[in-house]
Amino acid sequence: MDFKRLQYFHQLAQTGNFTKAADQLGIAQSALSTSIKKLEQQTGLKLINRTERQMSLTAEGQVLLRHAKIILEDVEQAEKELQELKGLTSGVVSFGASAMLASYFLPDALEQFKKAYPGIQIKIQEAGTATLEQMLINGELDLALIRGDREHEQIRRIFLAQDHISACVPSHHPFANQQSVTLEEFCQQPLVLFKNGYFLREAVNRYCQSHKVKPDIHFETNLPELLKSMVKREIGIGTCLPVLVANEPQLKAIPFDPPIPLKLGIGWKSSHYLSSAAKAFIHFLQQTINVDKVNPT
Repeated sequence: MDFKRLQYFHQLAQTGNFTKAADQLGIAQSALSTSIKKLEQQTGLKLINRTERQMSLTAEGQVLLRHAKIILEDVEQAEKELQELKGLTSGVVSFGASAMLASYFLPDALEQFKKAYPGIQIKIQEAGTATLEQMLINGELDLALIRGDREHEQIRRIFLAQDHISACVPSHHPFANQQSVTLEEFCQQPLVLFKNGYFLREAVNRYCQSHKVKPDIHFETNLPELLKSMVKREIGIGTCLPVLVANEPQLKAIPFDPPIPLKLGIGWKSSHYLSSAAKAFIHFLQQTINVDKVNPT
């Protein structure tokens, strides 16, 4: 079976669209269509249902996709292990983090890592914690900055630091003069929140679901700077880590009562081969993301 055709088939299955798949592969759509037809001829099976607006995999296509994922991941792991023979002079580490964590906690680690290993490339993808964990399981990422207090049989993780989630309010908001705020008080306010799938949203969702409260959400985003801007403009209050507003005189981080702890960790797929480059990057993260940085005094 032609390996390139298998790659093309896998990409098409991931996108569900010939145009998108061809763009991501950097080939013409006609070339992709020809490759899929030849793969069907080679297997003697119909792999794809084609309609004018969409495509879907046949039952046979689903079987091939399951094996294609394993084959492509095995080839990727083989390439990484072979790369190890060259030492830490070149290589790629695919890394995932939320926009907030990437913006505030990665620059120091990336700067120091690049100086030590200029030939190694770090490719960063931004997403929420839930999405990042799924990307690790799917083999789309080598490492990800995720919650360190959740167990998953397919993900290994090590602890980096701990902090507490706080309410993010304007400096003249009534909550700004309080020592703490309850989730009940918080959920009665107009809210600007991170989107579902982000750990700063999860605590609010859990409370509202358990107490059958419908929060008054005025705005949702995955961009920390935009969330802060909305809070400053009094569109609502939100959740944050204290470091997010440490240098923002117009904003205050008020702890929740009872506290909502957050353990920050770095994770990778349990069965995934961890390259020396990835191990080195973990070491740099451990050195630069610590309690003092997460929760400055």
